[in-house]
Amino acid sequence: MTELIVKNVTLSYEEQPVIEDISVELHENELVCLLGASGGGKTTLFNVISGLHLPDKGNVILNGTDITGRPGHISYMLQKDLLLPYKTIEDNAALPLLIKGEKKKAAREKVSAYFREFGLEGTQKKYPYQLSGGMRQRVALLRTYMFSRDVALLDEPFSALDTLTKSDMHSWYLEVMDKIHLSTLFITHDIDEAILLSDRIYLLTGVPGRITDEIIIREEKPRRKDFTLSEEFLKYKRQILGKL
Repeated sequence: MTELIVKNVTLSYEEQPVIEDISVELHENELVCLLGASGGGKTTLFNVISGLHLPDKGNVILNGTDITGRPGHISYMLQKDLLLPYKTIEDNAALPLLIKGEKKKAAREKVSAYFREFGLEGTQKKYPYQLSGGMRQRVALLRTYMFSRDVALLDEPFSALDTLTKSDMHSWYLEVMDKIHLSTLFITHDIDEAILLSDRIYLLTGVPGRITDEIIIREEKPRRKDFTLSEEFLKYKRQILGKL
């Protein structure tokens, strides 16, 4: 089932095109990466998909409904966790529900049901400064999920983490996605990360940014531990490097 359709989207700033004629699809329970160099328009595209920017042309369709230029329908997580330092972890995670008008007690009860699933059990009454970078990202991802439980846009959510923590977060996120049936569109500059996580990869290149290729990763997820050392992995990497 196709959950998200981005169709022929074009957007310019001050008459300079930033992204042009972009079409992507996200199917149920997929993780799809947008891969490309900095300045190629990936974050601009996310701003269009999330409804923050209205495109010059094109449409964004979520589960059959046109949501072009209408924020509030799709979760969007930026590179930094942006947790509020003066709020507890449970209140940070419950923030989307509070913004939507739910009472604090009800919001806390709803979000608490996911703390174990997100590996956050026991952190409810702590504050962001008391958690590691990886745990803070888990809180941010839970908060993102509470905003909208169908589709999440993640803009390089693991880029600030060290290599070992990032590897753990990759495995954890794929496991959580499978449990909660979350579909994810994911921005990265990291080719290895894209190959490890994705069902499909869209290459976004040039100025203005255009989708120049779609690569299907056929390896079963979660990928085996030695996958990055395999000839299959290197074939995907060579293919991507040859097209960027």
